[in-house]
Amino acid sequence: MKILLINTDDYLGGAAIACLRLKKALERESHVSVKMLVQEQRKTGNNTEAIAKTWFQQKMALARFAFERLYFSFFEANKDLRYAFSPANTGIDISKHPLVQEADIIHLHWVNFGFLSLKTLENLLALGKPIVWTLHDMWAFTGGCHHSGTCEQYQLQCGDCKFLKNPADDDLSHQIWKQKNTIFLNNQIQVIACSEWLADRVKKSSLFRRFELDNIPNPIDIEVFKPKNKTEIRQKLGLSVNKKLILFAAMKVSAKGKGFDYFEEALQILKQKQVNDEIELIIFGNADEELLQNLPFQYHNLGKLTEVGQIIEAYNAADVFVIPSLEENLPNTIMESLACGTPVVGFAIGGIPEMIEHQQNGFLAKYKSTESLSEGIEWILNHENSIILSQNARKKVEDNYAENMIAERYLAVYQQVGNFEGQ
Repeated sequence: MKILLINTDDYLGGAAIACLRLKKALERESHVSVKMLVQEQRKTGNNTEAIAKTWFQQKMALARFAFERLYFSFFEANKDLRYAFSPANTGIDISKHPLVQEADIIHLHWVNFGFLSLKTLENLLALGKPIVWTLHDMWAFTGGCHHSGTCEQYQLQCGDCKFLKNPADDDLSHQIWKQKNTIFLNNQIQVIACSEWLADRVKKSSLFRRFELDNIPNPIDIEVFKPKNKTEIRQKLGLSVNKKLILFAAMKVSAKGKGFDYFEEALQILKQKQVNDEIELIIFGNADEELLQNLPFQYHNLGKLTEVGQIIEAYNAADVFVIPSLEENLPNTIMESLACGTPVVGFAIGGIPEMIEHQQNGFLAKYKSTESLSEGIEWILNHENSIILSQNARKKVEDNYAENMIAERYLAVYQQVGNFEGQ
């Protein structure tokens, strides 16, 4: 059985991480050949091939991305939404690529930002090969947005889009919806949602509700992400072994959707209740020092961490990980923190309630309530039995997200869609 995983790249964002982890899990299966095709590749490894290999090809990939963003800039309601909507009007045709031609099953992941356009996606579907599509956001079944928020237009036929400066019944979102409807109408896709929250939206969507649907979470290697000696790690990182350490992490700390403003305000509330020198902060990701200077507690900025070992140390050093995201599917960061035995506080949004069991392995805060977020942080920091919280966190991942379990579920899907029963 030859499986081809397709993602825009192998390095940027949660979808790339999830795709690589699935590839690693599947590679352990003796009867499966798994390869990965990306637009651009930065991580070295076997069985992964990039479309953009040469300097010129890489510049062309950048040009496709830039053209799509420029095109959308004429429609966007404001600049803050520039990356929240993908018109997919430009891309590259991969339907004749050798890896695509030899694959038994095409497994799509996140294919936006100038990689696959709607036209090149149509060419791929036209091959007639079994298609599995793991959704990491809502884009596949909307008129262009990646997360619709409270909007339910995707259940009908999109239009009157809040992401556009001139919303109307026949606006850009409706035109894209119509094009997708034409493409998907005569094709069959096995849809995989990473969370129950996203699966519920798929079921209600006008474009995807007729497709077969399964809910399979992303995998994680529990032999890599695991609890370590907190004292030793803190000493190694130059952190206090006696303080209560709160962790915030994001690829881009200032990104609106990551909720840093809510984190800061929750800390201000917490400061009024705690002795200042009892608490310190750990931050990792792309962060502006000027932004961090407004935090009410002493902080340690670890910067952008690229090595898995460094990321694991950051989770293990902390007493609690706080994720005040405003839009999420099934965050890898929560999974990583829980795997390391570190409880999590987050808003009850998206797939987060499926990961955080309230007051068992973390705390579910009321959406956009800084008071509730602060309460959750305080509850964990002052919990009478932190060992139980840590054990519960670890068990959640062992029972639900371990690589071998997720690989088995995907193999069952492949066998079904490809008629490989018994292999």
